[in-house]
Amino acid sequence: MTVTVTFVGSGDAFGAGGRFQTCILVDAPGTRFVIDFGASSLIALNKLNILHNSIDVIVLTHLHGDHCGGIPFMLTDAMLAAKRQIPLTIAGPRDTEKKLANVCEAMMPGMSVMVPKFELNYREIDVMRPTGIDDLMVTSFPAAHTGETNPTSVRIEVAGKVISYTGDSAWTKHIPDLARNADLFITECYYHEKPVPFHMNYPDLQAHADELTAKRTVLTHLSHDMLTHKDNVPEECAYDGMVIEI
Repeated sequence: MTVTVTFVGSGDAFGAGGRFQTCILVDAPGTRFVIDFGASSLIALNKLNILHNSIDVIVLTHLHGDHCGGIPFMLTDAMLAAKRQIPLTIAGPRDTEKKLANVCEAMMPGMSVMVPKFELNYREIDVMRPTGIDDLMVTSFPAAHTGETNPTSVRIEVAGKVISYTGDSAWTKHIPDLARNADLFITECYYHEKPVPFHMNYPDLQAHADELTAKRTVLTHLSHDMLTHKDNVPEECAYDGMVIEI
């Protein structure tokens, strides 16, 4: 069975290179889900003529705005204009529901009194424990990023395929397990040489290349600096609208 991965948004938090923030769409038999949903994700989906009402599950790696900030706009549109009918599940690290409620109220004051007419479910994923979510099996790993965001990396099994994503994270001892034999390993690569706290750079990946056994690796979340070097590295680099079949 073919699983299709579309990089709806492949950029960093600051729109380097004019790219949209993180939103990775996965189409598998019987399900459509996204990994992360940054603040610009509705715009990015509309640009690709993808209806947000068609998404069954959102899996969040952590709770920074460039990875979850589009959810208030999606939910508001789903309730008011798009008239969503099918269930939606939002899954993420601990405190996802509580923290997203604060994000929604900060970005769309008054949203707390709105009641969706569709089934809206929240699932919080314990690290290192495989969790079934609809047709997905999600295993999250601790990530090295801003602690207040409850950061994780995720490994998702769907339709016999494995997609893994570091989220925002410096190198950790868990990343080899995250990537092990994955059909697609997506890793942030923020800078080409400069070390940045809580993020991966290219020397980190080079230093651990022998530990990464994924079948295919794609770099994402590239800063302005890394974008200037993207054509000089052998690895694939994501871009908005990039489509991969696995």
